[in-house]
Amino acid sequence: LFALVLAIGIVVDDAIVVVEAVHAKMEEMPHLTPYQAVRRVLGEISGAIIAITAVMVSVFLPISFMSGPVGTFYRQFSITMASSIVISAIIALTLTPVLCAMLLKNHHGKERKSNLLTRGLDGFNRGFDKLTGHYVGALKRITNRKWVTWGVLLIFCAGIFIENQILPSGFIPSEDQGTIYAIIQTPPGATLERTNKVSQQLQKICEEVEGVESVSSLAGYEIMTEGRGSNAGTCLINLKPWSERKHSVKEIMEELEEESRGLGAIVEFFEPPAIPGFGSSGGFSLRLLDKTTTTDYQDFDRINKQFMQDLGDRPELSGLFTFFAANYPQYELEIDNDLAMQKGVSIGKAMENLNILIGSTYEQGFIKFNRFFKVYVQSDPKFRRLPSDILKMYVKNEEGEMVPYSSFMKLVKTQGPNEITRYNMYNSAAIQGLPAKGYTTADAIQAIREVAAKSLPRGYDIAWEGLSYDEANRGNESLYIFLVVLIFVYFVLAAQYESFIIPLSVIFSLPVGVFGSFLLLKVMGLDNDIYAQIGLIMLVGLLGKNAVLIVEFAVQKRQQGMTILQAAIEGAKVRFRPILMTSFAFIAGLIPLIVATGAGAIGNQTIGASALGGMLFGTLFGVVIVPGLYFIFGSLADGKKLIRDEEEGPLSEGFALADGYTGEDDDNYQKPSDHEK
Repeated sequence: LFALVLAIGIVVDDAIVVVEAVHAKMEEMPHLTPYQAVRRVLGEISGAIIAITAVMVSVFLPISFMSGPVGTFYRQFSITMASSIVISAIIALTLTPVLCAMLLKNHHGKERKSNLLTRGLDGFNRGFDKLTGHYVGALKRITNRKWVTWGVLLIFCAGIFIENQILPSGFIPSEDQGTIYAIIQTPPGATLERTNKVSQQLQKICEEVEGVESVSSLAGYEIMTEGRGSNAGTCLINLKPWSERKHSVKEIMEELEEESRGLGAIVEFFEPPAIPGFGSSGGFSLRLLDKTTTTDYQDFDRINKQFMQDLGDRPELSGLFTFFAANYPQYELEIDNDLAMQKGVSIGKAMENLNILIGSTYEQGFIKFNRFFKVYVQSDPKFRRLPSDILKMYVKNEEGEMVPYSSFMKLVKTQGPNEITRYNMYNSAAIQGLPAKGYTTADAIQAIREVAAKSLPRGYDIAWEGLSYDEANRGNESLYIFLVVLIFVYFVLAAQYESFIIPLSVIFSLPVGVFGSFLLLKVMGLDNDIYAQIGLIMLVGLLGKNAVLIVEFAVQKRQQGMTILQAAIEGAKVRFRPILMTSFAFIAGLIPLIVATGAGAIGNQTIGASALGGMLFGTLFGVVIVPGLYFIFGSLADGKKLIRDEEEGPLSEGFALADGYTGEDDDNYQKPSDHEK
């Protein structure tokens, strides 16, 4: 859906370029019919359209092969964008020219009626022509001054470095999904009745908070770490639709934290995971692992508590929660093997029998009165009411005699963990938490790593779960993706211009857009997360497209005999209007994303801000920098060929003129000189 929204602004680009070029050609040659103007224009710009399509597709093609949760985002986005771009190019080269020939009228050089609309259009055109004149004048002053171009690029690169240091980084933002999980933990050994009472009190508190629609409570189970026990509880809080409440899920969570204090239990609030199926909640999740050869749960509990305390001292972390504890009241069954052997009792059968008497077992089913009944075997409740009743139960020995458990077993009061969980075969304690206000999950993960490295003794380690696993292990993945995309674009342009130097004039124009993207993200208080990175990758194609429009035309003019400086300025002048038209059409399509609210608002705003800021800066400064870059790299490449005696000319021009059209059947056709051939 993101790609479809953004594609609306992108797919019109090619059509705008064609229509604007036809209009400009009719203004240049008032005697041409629309059909003749279309034929002339296709010979000039078809190569540019094919080139920018190849660049855009080369941006999105490599990221479609990524895997994992990040790959899920990139893959769907890239396939949608690439397919829509290819289709738009086909339409721009087939249907759009036909529509131009059928619908456009050449009124240039003729008197037309004066009305409010025509006066407004004429005024706009005069203003734009004046702006174009100032733009060309500025280019004449700075294009051949290489130090100006390099200086501007260095300033923007320094700005990117500074912004990257202060811009918060993230992974997948937690959206307002209209649901909150409340996790309840009463003291170890608390009864189910007490936990249920606390959950009902919390339910009443939640129902009185503005914006809450319904609350469901459950005692005996907590959904976060899947802890089971009489002291665990969960409340599922459903919020009203976004249009019916004034506060965001974060604000409601803060209010609930204030209201729920003093319940005599630990209560923590979490959001659902950003991607269903990756973890049980938002925030971060990890496991503390005991990799020692000895299994001492009391030591593990002590280290876990100290680790949680050290984590709580970090300002980046909040909402820390773990269900692991080794101080639950328990009874330990001590069995005297010698006595059991003397009485002919098998320990395995004794434990199996005890499991049936206390915990029950399914034996069989039968049909009676046209209904199916299940048969469970279990001791009668009055014989298993107290812990000491276990010693009064009997087990059959090898001789078929009934032997009381008290004759070879005794009960000892002790403390231990409520349940034992393992992660990669190691004893583990599940830990959940949230980044504190003003911090991101990336900051939280870094803080946890620092605490673990400093405070955990030898033989203990941490492991990540859910989305935290992918975020913690991805490292500089976004940088590598960006570099791969740049390499693909570079080689496509190298094939297009049959030069390894000229494509650098396109590649070096991109830092301006990256700076603008980071700047707007910082101004709007957003993170550099996966949505922002999608916007950056898209910027490579969009800003590369603008640069290609200038460079493509400049290369043509250079081959027709202009100097490199003249070709650079002429290419920028001719493509100035279509670049601004296509860029601001795309920017206009991003405005609804910037002001989005409700479901998916953070993702909409992030990808919108990333693309809008980069496109705005990249367009305004790019039209000045690209001619200078072409002058620099065009001068280096001038007269140099990869293959001796090869024909000069962009590769896409061969496709554009493959139909054999030369324009000789048009009026005022001038046969090209030998040099132009």
